Amino acid sequence: MFYEIRRYQAKPGRRDEWVRYMEDVVIPFQTAQGMDVTASFVDAEDPDGYVWIRRFDDEEEKKALYEAVYESDRWKNEIGPVVYDLLIRERTVVTRVTPTPASPLR
Repeated sequence: MFYEIRRYQAKPGRRDEWVRYMEDVVIPFQTAQGMDVTASFVDAEDPDGYVWIRRFDDEEEKKALYEAVYESDRWKNEIGPVVYDLLIRERTVVTRVTPTPASPLR
């Protein structure tokens, strides 16, 4: 099992719009495809920062879920364009982490 911590930078002044879109559209769509979205945060120190966490059982599951989400017509034609309009894509940072043996997240 592993987690993805995804840090995004909304375009200046658009974080509230981004959070609404994530909560109303992106997260429900991804969870309907089988994604395990563990948490969603706004950055308390960066007015345009946003962080969310997803959990995967293994690399095979991640690959299958990425395909189900990002290769879908809905993502390509509807959701993706809005996402790319709201975020500064080159500022995205994705970190893959694995819980330690004593972590309650195992």
